[in-house]
Amino acid sequence: MASIISDPPRIVFFTGKGGVGKTSAACATAIALADAGKRVLLVSTDPASNLDEVLGVTLSSAPTAVPRVEGLSALNINPEQAAKDYRERVVGPYRGVLPAVAINSMEEQLSGACTVEIAAFDEFSKLLGDREATAAFDHVIFDTAPTGHTLRLLELPSAWSSFIDTNVGGTSCLGPLSGLGPQKALYAASNQALRDASQTMLVLVARPDRASLKEAERTRRELAQLGVGNVRLVINGVFVASDARDAIAVAMQSRGQAALDAMPEALRNLPRTTVALMPFGLVGIEALRQMGEAPAPSDSVSSTDEPVSAEAIAFDALVREIAAPGHGIVMTMGKGGVGKTTVAARIASALARRGFAVTLTTTDPAAHVEQAARGWSEGATDLRVERIDPARETARYTEEVLATAGAGLDAQGRALLEEDLRSPCTEEIAVFRAFADTVAQGEDRFVVIDTAPTGHTLLLLDAAESYHREVLKKPSGNSEAVRRLLPRLRDAAYTKVLLVTLPEATPIHEAMQLERDLDRAAIRPFAWVVNQSLTPLTVSDPVLRARRAHEAAHLRELRAHTARIVLEPWSDGVLARQDASERGAPATLERPAEGSRP
Repeated sequence: MASIISDPPRIVFFTGKGGVGKTSAACATAIALADAGKRVLLVSTDPASNLDEVLGVTLSSAPTAVPRVEGLSALNINPEQAAKDYRERVVGPYRGVLPAVAINSMEEQLSGACTVEIAAFDEFSKLLGDREATAAFDHVIFDTAPTGHTLRLLELPSAWSSFIDTNVGGTSCLGPLSGLGPQKALYAASNQALRDASQTMLVLVARPDRASLKEAERTRRELAQLGVGNVRLVINGVFVASDARDAIAVAMQSRGQAALDAMPEALRNLPRTTVALMPFGLVGIEALRQMGEAPAPSDSVSSTDEPVSAEAIAFDALVREIAAPGHGIVMTMGKGGVGKTTVAARIASALARRGFAVTLTTTDPAAHVEQAARGWSEGATDLRVERIDPARETARYTEEVLATAGAGLDAQGRALLEEDLRSPCTEEIAVFRAFADTVAQGEDRFVVIDTAPTGHTLLLLDAAESYHREVLKKPSGNSEAVRRLLPRLRDAAYTKVLLVTLPEATPIHEAMQLERDLDRAAIRPFAWVVNQSLTPLTVSDPVLRARRAHEAAHLRELRAHTARIVLEPWSDGVLARQDASERGAPATLERPAEGSRP
């Protein structure tokens, strides 16, 4: 197979906006290195990892040999399991020594989102900074979570090292810092490894899409600020039309080329690899071995012309249902890159055009809600666009704690409180509280929340359950918004969750797993939205015909799973200023008549 990354150093990170193909690129690179005789460890740091499905093997937190690829092993860093192991390492030595009440208190202190973060970070640091932990491998390839979560992960070695160095009080939100002291050398080694160009390369993966390339440039700048210098670019899914009569194919090529032409200069100057759009999904070893090669689709795809016969909900009908109560929360959820932001912007704008007061916001640090809203907001007179900004919320939370809990403290006590608030965990708490306040706004207006990709969103919801348990024990010390957050999310009349996906195996299966996770929290999805489908369209280009044929099985699987589906056709963006109802194109799972356009 053609190698996507030539002559890589020992450690390689793949990152980028959700849905750009990070996992595919990381897997293809790892397979190519293993096929060349190298011993390779492939690691996912994504809480919503799909390495298992892509590689066709059940993975755990320990290296597992990948069938049919000699020399390749893979593992998932499981945040919850890592947190469980971390708690036991901290608490275990005191069992049978301290009273049960003290043990219970320690376990409660270590039950929050902060512990999940530091535990997962510990596992990541071992693989990055402890050479002995990966001595059996020539290369360690990291398949990371979408950009915002990954940048947070890459900042942590420096953040925790600095916190341990400057903390003189000996405590943190994780308990005594003596538990973190032994990790100081590991964090320092991780910090150094990230910045050593001879050891580490970071690969920015993007699509030929303006939002994806804009995110890649923002990441490049932040990596430069972190001191990461060995960076290269992979443009994945570049499409060249082979049939000039196919209007969809021509529009798709034109949109991609326009995005590449507008690429920021600094990004353009990076070493670059271009990967063609494949006529099939990149799931399975043999498919991954073909990534990076020129696609050679067959001109005869027998199933291409078989429609997927099923009913679906029109987008405008979905909006009417959402609008009926006159207020509430709408949350778009799913794998990165499936179009959550666009769906959120369309719904928010449509509600505002119907005369409702609407707030469009996001919990995703990498989302571009303002840009998305501009494409749909014509005629939306009362549409407010915001975002939950981690830096701003952390500053606000810190000021609030100092003004309340710190008001009666002496100088030494206030210094210790300020020191504790400098912990990287403070950001997680501040963002959670801001999320609770945002959900509370749904009492008197519509709030449409574009959530971060699946893994980060699940951590946020896990935090909601954890905090809810705590506030039931100590209700007086928390805001009304925090106390009522989980009940509001569970109230189907108040909160409507939309699972957004693409007509492909991985995003559909990830959304199904998200649905199961939500069900455990007693949160039920309202509907599914399948974005960018070729099924409703007429195409003649062989690559697009092959991709449309592959959609059929996935849509049938989804149709057997749920009856509430909105199917949105691929669009080149020209129609982005019009609602589906205004252009008279209700979505169904039947293809329209020959020659029609979306």
